[in-house]
Amino acid sequence: MVFAIERLYVQAMNDHTKITFIKEDPWRIFRIMAEFVDSFEALSQVGPGVTVFGSARMLPKDPHYQAAVELAKGLAAHNLAIITGGGPGIMEAANKGAALARGKSVGLNIELPHEQYLNHYLTVSLKFKYFFVRKMMFVKFSDAFIIFPGGVGTLDELFEALTLIQTRKIHNFPVVLFGSAYWKEMLDWLRGPMLAEGKIVEEDFRRLHVTDSPAEIVEIVKAYEPSKELVSHLR
Repeated sequence: MVFAIERLYVQAMNDHTKITFIKEDPWRIFRIMAEFVDSFEALSQVGPGVTVFGSARMLPKDPHYQAAVELAKGLAAHNLAIITGGGPGIMEAANKGAALARGKSVGLNIELPHEQYLNHYLTVSLKFKYFFVRKMMFVKFSDAFIIFPGGVGTLDELFEALTLIQTRKIHNFPVVLFGSAYWKEMLDWLRGPMLAEGKIVEEDFRRLHVTDSPAEIVEIVKAYEPSKELVSHLR
């Protein structure tokens, strides 16, 4: 598939009458297909993995950064690949922990105007142009999402995972919030007006684990068993 796409690209580039084609939507489809194919091929060899999300702005001196290193070391010791966005901050911390434990350290990088550059602790590295392709790879190849304190992008990944679990598009895998103080007001809002007004149900709220212990997260992930009844559209 990839070779066929490359041949189409070369043919278009060699034919000056078709140069405008690669600037239009039909060519974008081939680029998207190429990202999917390359990602499936690379990540299918990784094995079971856990994705760690969090702020790209977190510095090494921050306790959350240090906790992410400790967590990733513990998960990698159980032969779980550590998957991140491949950039700085919490992503770097998790990849560093995996590398220190001599485990698989995966980075799914994205082209951004700022903040996003590859950290130096990756054993598998992929670069994406399209957010939705990258996000699907996080979901498809993960058996848990660990959410450290972060910003808008972190919240996006958190609530997308919860939505996919709620709608039974993916298995009900663990979604763990690390840092109870950071997440407290958000959780109060979820349990307050959102739950009280029936916008969610108690079962939705129970999908979340909250902890301040890397060791507890390791135990939560180890205890996870995918439902055999759910045939996911993404798996």
